[in-house]
Amino acid sequence: MSETVHNRIAVLRAERGISRRDLAGALGVHYQTIGYLERGEFRPSLHLALRIAAYFEVPVEVVFSIEPFPRIGDATAAARHSA
Repeated sequence: MSETVHNRIAVLRAERGISRRDLAGALGVHYQTIGYLERGEFRPSLHLALRIAAYFEVPVEVVFSIEPFPRIGDATAAARHSA
């Protein structure tokens, strides 16, 4: 079983126009930590994961998953095929 933790931090940052440094400052972590998280090189503690979700005002499941998130194009194609 893979222990990979997938995340949407980069997507959420981009949607809101937030830099890595700004997010890091708000969370009290080094900006490089945000890069490591986004690339999957570092798994956050539960406390940090919850703080990230709270920062973006979304449930933690919107930010993190043990399954890969579907790509936007994949979801659109799946919807067309099921209609």
